[in-house]
Amino acid sequence: MRPSGRAIDALRPVSIQTGFARHAEGSALIRMGGTEVLCAASIESRVPPFLRGKGQGWVTAEYGMLPRATHSRGPREAAKGKQGGRTHEIQRLIARALRAGIDLRALGEISITVDCDVLNADGGTRCAAITGAWVALRLALDGLVRANVIPALPITAQVAAVSCGLTGAGAVLDLDYAEDSNAVADANFVLTETGGIVEIQGTAEQAPFSQEQFNELMRLAQVGTAQLFEIQRDAVAQAVTA
Repeated sequence: MRPSGRAIDALRPVSIQTGFARHAEGSALIRMGGTEVLCAASIESRVPPFLRGKGQGWVTAEYGMLPRATHSRGPREAAKGKQGGRTHEIQRLIARALRAGIDLRALGEISITVDCDVLNADGGTRCAAITGAWVALRLALDGLVRANVIPALPITAQVAAVSCGLTGAGAVLDLDYAEDSNAVADANFVLTETGGIVEIQGTAEQAPFSQEQFNELMRLAQVGTAQLFEIQRDAVAQAVTA
């Protein structure tokens, strides 16, 4: 039995609210159980120095966690004068995931930064951030098409992410904090709607896990992301209609 009472292949309740950040070119507040992440996409008509004159755009991401997103207060990284290693690693993961679904040459010399701020953390924050960031990015790109800045959407893949792990209940989908903190192995799967693998991060916390166990985690991730893709599409459709 899982602590939440969920079936092994059940996601936590998921919702995506678009337009939450009113001034951003695209935004999405994603809720996955007790985890809430605000994703806001900002557009700039310039690219980093290493891309100037090359006729292609850039998509990147920044990630942060509010001081009381967790059970005890965490100090603001800005107050310490530098980002922690975990923050740096997560925001690079989000950026890689987003770029995996974009034709940067079709974007032209435009930069889009997606800020992902964790308001409440209950496990799976990086996966929620990726799933919400894709929606925010898609809405920002829709705006560029409507404004005739670019002729068509430069999207090549829909991207979402979910965690899976091995617990006392066996292989389970979408770990919350109670499960994640006690899992014997856990993995984050970043996948596309066509079944492509963008990135998999997996760790055995105790004994190594088997190929068969990994295959079951992969199956669960495919089940979970199929639902997330549908939720993403619904959120985008409602935002565009509105």
